[in-house]
Amino acid sequence: MTPKILLVEDDETLGFLLGEFLRSRDFEVTWAKDGVDGLRQFNAAPFDLCLLDVMMPALDGFTVAELLRQRKADLPIIFLTAKSLHADVVRGFKAGADDYIKKPVDEEELVVRIQAVLKRTAAGPTDFGTDARTVFQLGDYVFDSNKLKLQLGNQVRQLTEMEAQLLKILCERMGQLVQREWVLEKIWSRNDFLARKSMDVFISRLRKYLEDDQRLRITNLHGSGFVLELTD
Repeated sequence: MTPKILLVEDDETLGFLLGEFLRSRDFEVTWAKDGVDGLRQFNAAPFDLCLLDVMMPALDGFTVAELLRQRKADLPIIFLTAKSLHADVVRGFKAGADDYIKKPVDEEELVVRIQAVLKRTAAGPTDFGTDARTVFQLGDYVFDSNKLKLQLGNQVRQLTEMEAQLLKILCERMGQLVQREWVLEKIWSRNDFLARKSMDVFISRLRKYLEDDQRLRITNLHGSGFVLELTD
């Protein structure tokens, strides 16, 4: 099945070239020339992944990403941006990015990144660990990795694929060290600055999601990894 990509890019030359290149690599591409058009196209048809420019008129990429996530929590998003400041990278991942490509875009690298994200999201969280369970009791929470849901009483939070993948790995190894490098290769398929920063943002999200049970904590062992613990 041909992957369907929504490309939101206001630079007409870059948008045209990327669209043509990705089509030559057997992707189906819909090109939107600004954030407003991107939302309109997204509402009109289903997509497997969104390539999203950051600096756009009317609606910037960060805002568009947040709106897309509200409509489809598990939509994979890759930012295309010339912005490389630490704060901008962090904001991008907080807005829901699965990856972050800096301009000028290397087309071959972009294809590899797209394929990696699609493979990761297609696999689903149950394929990332060694535990056959899909439902975990985490203190007062119930986590269903198949349905991407974290429930506390009557409150249900819909997780993204990557959030669920990471939480499942932590759940499978409750009380044990989860090596940072191993998780980066397993979920992000690489170990560079952007991937490490992305993982830190996802860990922060999970901490926030679990904060209503004070017995649960995700501890950072500097230079090594993370431990999900349930204290008495």
